[in-house]
Amino acid sequence: MVHHTMNSSSASAAKASSTINSIRCLQALAILGVLAGCASRLPPIEAPAPLPAVSKPAETTGRQLLRDNARWIEADWRELPGWGEDRAAELWPVLLRSCARPAQGWSRLCAQAALQAPADDTEALLWLMQRLRPYRVESLNGEAAGLATGYFEPQLEGRRQAQGAFQTPVLQPPPDLATRRPYLTRQQIAEQASRFKVIAYVSDPIELLVMQIQGSGRLRVTEADGRTRAVRLAFGGHNDQPYQSVGKLLLERGEVRDGSWSAIREWARQNPARLNELLAANPRYVFFREEPLTDPDLGPRGAQGAPLTPGRSVAVDKTAVPYGTPMWIASSWPRSDTPLRRLVMAQDTGSAITGAVRLDYFWGWGPEAEEQAGKMKQPLQAWVLWPADLTR
Repeated sequence: MVHHTMNSSSASAAKASSTINSIRCLQALAILGVLAGCASRLPPIEAPAPLPAVSKPAETTGRQLLRDNARWIEADWRELPGWGEDRAAELWPVLLRSCARPAQGWSRLCAQAALQAPADDTEALLWLMQRLRPYRVESLNGEAAGLATGYFEPQLEGRRQAQGAFQTPVLQPPPDLATRRPYLTRQQIAEQASRFKVIAYVSDPIELLVMQIQGSGRLRVTEADGRTRAVRLAFGGHNDQPYQSVGKLLLERGEVRDGSWSAIREWARQNPARLNELLAANPRYVFFREEPLTDPDLGPRGAQGAPLTPGRSVAVDKTAVPYGTPMWIASSWPRSDTPLRRLVMAQDTGSAITGAVRLDYFWGWGPEAEEQAGKMKQPLQAWVLWPADLTR
């Protein structure tokens, strides 16, 4: 057995590091008002039973901030289930990307956040706790229980020219889209496809529908010279027609057992002659704009204008939570009781994301992200982390 001896300088450094960590933890405990021992990281805070149903307006004792579609109730850090367990330092690059277009009143804090990234999760937590205050998000009538769903970025193969199985066009928004509301239906657009500019052709209209519902995606496109490159298809607008879920329609007809995309794909494989009829039942059509895929590790730009980060970006109702707001969410993993408690940034929105305690969790891209997003329909509680000196 080999024994290693620590030299005096290393011992001094270790002692100094231990002292710094102890001070940080004591600071965190002082902020929390918890008299407990200090470990090497901020200890998790136990909360009452997670995700309680709220059947009547909750009693409030703290300050209230009213939004157009929500009320925020000032809370104690100890009320946040699992606070201290998340890797808080992972929020920093997401926060800084949001700070490129800061929420109102956030400019000073964004400037501070950009000066130096926290050294570790404890330092990140301390920074947040010293400058922000948690507010429980509720509906205007006091409902604090809500819903979390998931979304993802689809990936498709495409060709610049129609060939072989690649016959379904991906269309750019027409010049008159904004002047005609509502615009042509999906069926009418298909019948007049030659008048639209085509980005590329894909092989499966169901996969294009998935991308249209998600609002953006990635395309691995083969050029006319045979070279292949990856691009992003960003949301370019829609025809302002009503949305009809094809999964719900097939369920109502008794043609599938569930409305999942795997069930819809299987139905399409078995009923190719009826596919156009099914697609036409959803009048909504989404157009795309082609953009460079500059960073494959980031998602598309959300409604705030910042690129989305898997597991850290969420879509919200902007009348309840402003873009660029850090949030603490208490939910669970898809179809599971395993807690999902973490720091996220409100950076996007969606047509189905309405209400105070309602969000869409961005899972990323690829098969696993699609699977998790498709399964997610979980109970939710949410808190916004708002600058301590802001009262609006």
